[in-house]
Amino acid sequence: MIEIERKFLVTSLEFIKDAFKKTRIIQGFLNTHKERTVRVRLKGDNGFITVKGLSDNEGLKRFEWEKEISKEEADALLKLCEPGIIDKTRYEIKVEKHIYEVDVFHGDNEGLIIAELELKNENESFFKPNWLGEDVTGHNKYYNSQLSKQPYKTWKK
Repeated sequence: MIEIERKFLVTSLEFIKDAFKKTRIIQGFLNTHKERTVRVRLKGDNGFITVKGLSDNEGLKRFEWEKEISKEEADALLKLCEPGIIDKTRYEIKVEKHIYEVDVFHGDNEGLIIAELELKNENESFFKPNWLGEDVTGHNKYYNSQLSKQPYKTWKK
């Protein structure tokens, strides 16, 4: 239940041609306390509720628990969420032995594209495709829970 994940900005849409899966995701947060978040997600027609704990100092590891729920339950819970629903399209791209999940954000976060990569351990090596940009692992402003409160469109460029 410990998630080890790296996050990167994406510099081009070149990844789309290699995607083997594309899914629309709508998510909201029942709780965005810095020590824990409770997320409700609709991923296509599947619902999920997820609890995430506080990240370690590097922002690389944190507790994560997720349970599948019905679409109807997710729809009902999304109505109870804090303001700031996240709307994004997720592309999955296999790169060597890993799968990158690339989120193209819509709505108030339009223009932001983030790639996430789950690892088995903190020191695991991985190939970085040419569309991968700056490593933003541990930068709180790129967490979906923060993007729901301070959307990308409100950032000063």
